[in-house]
Amino acid sequence: MERKQFELGDVVQMKKPHPCGTNEWEIIRMGMDIRIKCVQCKHSVLIPRAEFEKKMKKVLRSAASNEQ
Repeated sequence: MERKQFELGDVVQMKKPHPCGTNEWEIIRMGMDIRIKCVQCKHSVLIPRAEFEKKMKKVLRSAASNEQ
């Protein structure tokens, strides 16, 4: 299976929604663990990279396109 491509600052869609009602998250830290922040309520969560890759659905907005 192909690895999903994502970068720091990307807004991603997760498979399950956050309790606040949205499933859009911004990647704010990358390493062995990934910290993501809810776009709606600003709650942040630190999860292992393998778990993040399994739960991530797709990249909604790329950080590279936001810089321009």
